[in-house]
Amino acid sequence: MFFLSCHLALPFLSVSISITNNGRLFTTSALRFFQRWKGTFPENLRVLDWTNEVISNRKIFLHIIGKRWEEEKKPDGVKWNFLEHKGPVFAPPYEPLPHNVKFYYNDKELKLSEPTEEVATFYARMLDHDYTTKEAFNSNFMHDWRSVMTSQEKELIKDLRKCNFKHMHAYFVKKSEERKLLSKEEKKAIKEENERVTKEYGFCMIDGHKEKIGNFKIEPPGLFRGRGEHPKMGKLKRRVVAEDIIINCSKGSVVPPPPPGHKWREVRHDNAVTWLASWTENVQGQVKYIMLNPSSKLKGEKDWQKYETARKLASSIDKIRADYTADWKSKEMRIRQRAVAMYFIDKLALRAGNEKDEDQADTVGCCSLRVEHIQLHEEKDGKENVVVFDFLGKDSIRYYNEVPVEKRVFKNLVLFMESKKPEDDLFDRLNTAVLNKHLSELMDGLTAKVFRTFNASWTLQNQLRELTDPDASVAEKLLAYNRANRAVAILCNHQRSVPKSHDKSMANLREKLATKREAVEEAEKNLKHAKRDAKNGSAKEKIAADKAKKTLERLKEQLLKLEVQETDREENKTIALGTSKLNYLDPRISVAWCKKYDVPIDKIYNKTQRDKFRWAIDMATADYVF
Repeated sequence: MFFLSCHLALPFLSVSISITNNGRLFTTSALRFFQRWKGTFPENLRVLDWTNEVISNRKIFLHIIGKRWEEEKKPDGVKWNFLEHKGPVFAPPYEPLPHNVKFYYNDKELKLSEPTEEVATFYARMLDHDYTTKEAFNSNFMHDWRSVMTSQEKELIKDLRKCNFKHMHAYFVKKSEERKLLSKEEKKAIKEENERVTKEYGFCMIDGHKEKIGNFKIEPPGLFRGRGEHPKMGKLKRRVVAEDIIINCSKGSVVPPPPPGHKWREVRHDNAVTWLASWTENVQGQVKYIMLNPSSKLKGEKDWQKYETARKLASSIDKIRADYTADWKSKEMRIRQRAVAMYFIDKLALRAGNEKDEDQADTVGCCSLRVEHIQLHEEKDGKENVVVFDFLGKDSIRYYNEVPVEKRVFKNLVLFMESKKPEDDLFDRLNTAVLNKHLSELMDGLTAKVFRTFNASWTLQNQLRELTDPDASVAEKLLAYNRANRAVAILCNHQRSVPKSHDKSMANLREKLATKREAVEEAEKNLKHAKRDAKNGSAKEKIAADKAKKTLERLKEQLLKLEVQETDREENKTIALGTSKLNYLDPRISVAWCKKYDVPIDKIYNKTQRDKFRWAIDMATADYVF
């Protein structure tokens, strides 16, 4: 019998497991067995070293480390010492349309140049989408489409209404249907090719460890959509080429070769950042990055630090609130405005907000609120000092909220709005830079986002305490969890439109419920008869009664699950639970809740999410408190 000794170094946790060979020295064959066996650990475990040392009971020591959260510390600001990767995977080149797929302008067939045809296909693919009915989308598309046309095409094509993309659209619909009808062998071949590409480009070496890359494929060219009524919708997202890309890797590593005939814009060796490649997209001028997968060590450390900063705020929040409450009475207007803004950021989880250019979506946050975005009511619906917020927040999602506020806050808002026009700034003596500077002086690392993370996590923890019944079924506990999560999503304004499939899926669910209720009624009748027969009956009839009872219990449990599912879907049809769960909620709260109430973690997090939060799953115990 073997006895193996393992040292598991998990986040802030050290566990030892031992297997011995009945006190005898290991034979050469046994050592070879362990040498082979150490390669079979799960991917998230890695054997660092092992020795056949004779200690008190002659143990083999395998030193195993989990996610390497506590490996060697690096100097402040240094993210890695060695980084090597294969670079990004570019979008495939454009394939011209078959000759029988025509484009018509003013009812006449027109052969387009390849660049013009490619951009035309972007529009053709979207022909049945609402975007192509919007004036801004069509105007922007036409402007950018003409920029790639030849001089002859520009002379001919001037009116989008005279363009006929229907043949192109029909071709793409047909291709889409053909993809759905691929044989098993064809699908398998595509899958194998994708796996080959992922194996080659989807991993990097960082400080001796193989890490998964998050998004190694460059987005193909297309038309920009944006959220809500974005002023740049319809503009051309140009093809990204090697000349746009900055590669980041370590000195001495093998620099990934660019595609033939191309060269990288720049090769950097910046170990103060974690991105592998970057480029600037042409529509909004935003810098895009190729980053490590969320399950990587560096990403995990960043997540952990984010939630630890939010926990740190928990110990300082009372003093911070006392300070900004006192500042509502300040003699300086700028301090009063800052104090009221902090109140909104704290109590309503508003984003700080940044100034926008004219060609950006008119979305706002706390610091960029205008007079037109709020209404003041001394009394409304039986409540005093009510502020009605109505504006477009991040991603052009409407924020509407009627909130009773402190009397002093209300009076200050009246003062801030005096002699101002609707388009004037509410906080005219405040901006995000000033606010963030003040927040950082209150606590190291404090930002408006830390307030959102703190309030979101705090709300989840409190809601779970209030809503969870220890004696409830797993389905009922999950309903309680989703209700707690929904409270956070509402706080953070994480809304969504009702899914198109909602009505159909609810109708199907109600059909299942009706069928299941009938089955329960039938099972209740069967049990009643079985009990009567078993009262003075044989052993066989008593077994039948017991079986009927178990059948009824099983059906009732299934019915309860369906009823909970119906309630859950209806309550969350306009709420996006995922955003807060992945970005604002300390995962240790959810993990601890699962462990405390015996709820499988895979009911809360899918496999990808469990990989992302592996550090929290390993670290959090049932008694964890945020």
